[in-house]
Amino acid sequence: MIRFILSFFGGIFTMLTLGLAVGALSIGAIFWVYGRDLPSHESLAQYQPKTISRIYSGEGRIIDEFAVERRLFAPAEEIPDLIKQAFISAEDKNFYNHAGYDTRGMVAAAVDAVKSRGRDVRGASTITQQVMKNFLLDGSRRVERKIKEIILATRLEETLSKEKILELYLNEIFLGQNSYGVAAAAQTYFNKTLGELEPHEAAMLAAMPQAPSKYHPVHAKERVTQRRNYVLREMKENGYITQAVYESEIKKPLRTVQNGDFESFKAALPPRDYFTDEIRRQLSRDFGEGEFLTGGFAVRATIDPEMQIEAAKALRTQLEQFDRSLGRWRGTGKTIEEANLASEDAWRAALASTDVARDIDLDGKWHPAVVLEVGDEQMRLGIEGVEETEAEPFVVPRKDIGWLRGSFQDNFKRGDVVFVRRMTEDGSGAFIRWSLRQVPEVEGGFMAMDVNTGRVIAMQGGFSYEHSVFNRATQARRQPGSSFKPFVYASALDSGYTPATIVIDAPIEIDTGQGIWRPTNASNQFYGPTPLRTGIEKSRNLMTVRLAQEVGMDVVAAYAERFGVYDNMGPYLANALGSEETTLFKMVAAYAMFANGGERVEPTLVDRVQDRYGKTIYRHDQRVCTDCDNPALPSSQPPHIDSRRERVMNAITAYQLTSMMQGVVQRGTAAGAVNLPVPTAGKTGTTNDAKDVWFIGFTSNIVAGCYIGYDDPRSLGRGASGGGYCGPVFPRFREKAVKKYGGGKFRIPPGGHFIKIDRFTGARLADDAQGENVVAEYFRDGEEPVFGISFDGGFAMGANLPLFDEVPQGGREVTTSTGRKAVVGPKADFGTLSSGGLY
Repeated sequence: MIRFILSFFGGIFTMLTLGLAVGALSIGAIFWVYGRDLPSHESLAQYQPKTISRIYSGEGRIIDEFAVERRLFAPAEEIPDLIKQAFISAEDKNFYNHAGYDTRGMVAAAVDAVKSRGRDVRGASTITQQVMKNFLLDGSRRVERKIKEIILATRLEETLSKEKILELYLNEIFLGQNSYGVAAAAQTYFNKTLGELEPHEAAMLAAMPQAPSKYHPVHAKERVTQRRNYVLREMKENGYITQAVYESEIKKPLRTVQNGDFESFKAALPPRDYFTDEIRRQLSRDFGEGEFLTGGFAVRATIDPEMQIEAAKALRTQLEQFDRSLGRWRGTGKTIEEANLASEDAWRAALASTDVARDIDLDGKWHPAVVLEVGDEQMRLGIEGVEETEAEPFVVPRKDIGWLRGSFQDNFKRGDVVFVRRMTEDGSGAFIRWSLRQVPEVEGGFMAMDVNTGRVIAMQGGFSYEHSVFNRATQARRQPGSSFKPFVYASALDSGYTPATIVIDAPIEIDTGQGIWRPTNASNQFYGPTPLRTGIEKSRNLMTVRLAQEVGMDVVAAYAERFGVYDNMGPYLANALGSEETTLFKMVAAYAMFANGGERVEPTLVDRVQDRYGKTIYRHDQRVCTDCDNPALPSSQPPHIDSRRERVMNAITAYQLTSMMQGVVQRGTAAGAVNLPVPTAGKTGTTNDAKDVWFIGFTSNIVAGCYIGYDDPRSLGRGASGGGYCGPVFPRFREKAVKKYGGGKFRIPPGGHFIKIDRFTGARLADDAQGENVVAEYFRDGEEPVFGISFDGGFAMGANLPLFDEVPQGGREVTTSTGRKAVVGPKADFGTLSSGGLY
């Protein structure tokens, strides 16, 4: 009997032993099978999370940020214990004790699932397992993934410390509201740093990983509060907070940015504009879009925030003035349905969801509004973000639309979405009325930069970035018109011409192969023999083309390419008048080389770029101080800075051209539009049919340019010109710029001397000559102006086309090199005579 009993229990023991062995072998086989070909966990030791790239102003203020995942990396040693304890209590209370997986936790989760018959299925993953799932595996709920997760978690625990694993977890985890990691989430929900969080706030963050898409602090406030209190209770039970702290913290209301309890961190950022978006575009091109959006770059921009505001205001003012002069109402094109106008709450909600620009500030902030009532003498509105008061009623009187054709009924209907701004008295700021506004259809661009460093201090690519993100300063390719002419004159001056050289301004005709082309001046008149200076001051088309023909369009094209205006300019005579398209960005950069004496300058929006570790990976300023470390340098002597800049044109040529362009501002096509307290030079530009108008001007240290035109090119109307439309934009901006940056006389290079000449005839005058016709021109030493020599570009004058106005009576007939006859003024023997011609 005893033997039988022993045999029975022996058999049972043997079966158990074999079963355990088979089970162990089976488990081992499963782990061996799934443990093969797993992704390497060792890469996590070199973890580089996707982090925010931030753009800073020169003063170190954050002005914009770009990211795929909004994450601020926080090293483990900088994460407060309170944050770690909150997440450990919520997600893995045995974190510091297990080897990567928690057997008790998995068993408890399985029991709960059985008891609830599958209704209560919860995860039992440790923080280490979650790290593996987030980094190396997918999020599927399969046994296979769970096994791989356990295997990798075990391996990771053998490789990294607990603190490093916790660092990976707390920086990678998604916590809702496009916030990845605890540092970004603390800023998003509370606008605080991690060190500023209170226990109940830390507990709320720790509540989010369970269901970040469902735990919204506004829409699911009660659910978030319950989960937060659960985390606080776990923290108390784990000994991380006291009973008194627990009781105090659970009584506190759920306060977040989303509930309006704290100001959003975004409130400290200016609205995104053309400047920072252009930085994104350029750095994405240079470093790759993925690297820029995930690399955690720290970008120091060249922008001057104060001058950026002035640039936007100057351009917007001119665009609005032009738009209102047309007297047409176009509105926003947006309407709100009648059903949403029944109550204030309804129209406010509908208006808030309407897609219109909200970044416009011109003589006050522009507010979106909806038309509620249209009357004969006034129109009643509902205005976004403003509460109506007795002193400021939401009505627009009839006199406010005096600039419009028609009445209120002709232009508006109930439900229309419009813009309004407060109209106030200039002195006291007292409210006058609400005034209707509209975004102009005409657009334009403006840009200003330092002529010596190439640092762009302001850029406005249109009326409103939120209305249209297309940057017309860098992306719009437009015909520069007469603003291109200085490059023709520069090529001539470098080819031996002088500002006193005489060029015939007379009619010509050209056989283009498709017909006879008879180009004219803008005035449709011709002015006879004229010095180069007057030709550029008055923007004479025929003189410019004759000059281009004389110098050679291949030479002109080479100059334009050297200055960066074009990459490959066509050598056609029409291009001498700016018919080939380019960008404002390139034109302004090219003009900077006139202002700085002829040295190459590369325009930049960025001073420096640093990677996530603080290493400088790009720096614009390549200047070298050759004796800054010389202890023997006298205190009265400044150190020598080597700019290392390439010379693109002769310094004397640059000064001659600058002097001639000063005449454009003083008495030429920009006279009256530009009047600054410092020496200023520039050139206007107006294309055929005035489809584009330009003005680019510069002082001794700042160059700025503007163009205005419709995005779908069409005429701006009769009388439109660069001086009349773009000219006023320049002084509006430069008045503030002069106060901040100053300005002085243009530097006169050595190697030349001044001779007084008559600016109408080119005749040499006595050194003591004075008068409106007298101008002191700078000539190269050893190159005295030659008189009595004539040159002909080979063009014949058009038949039966008379000369007008400025051609003096009693002109004489001369024979050109082609044998044709031309009528010139009686003073054509002064200076050097040449001819050529186009539109």
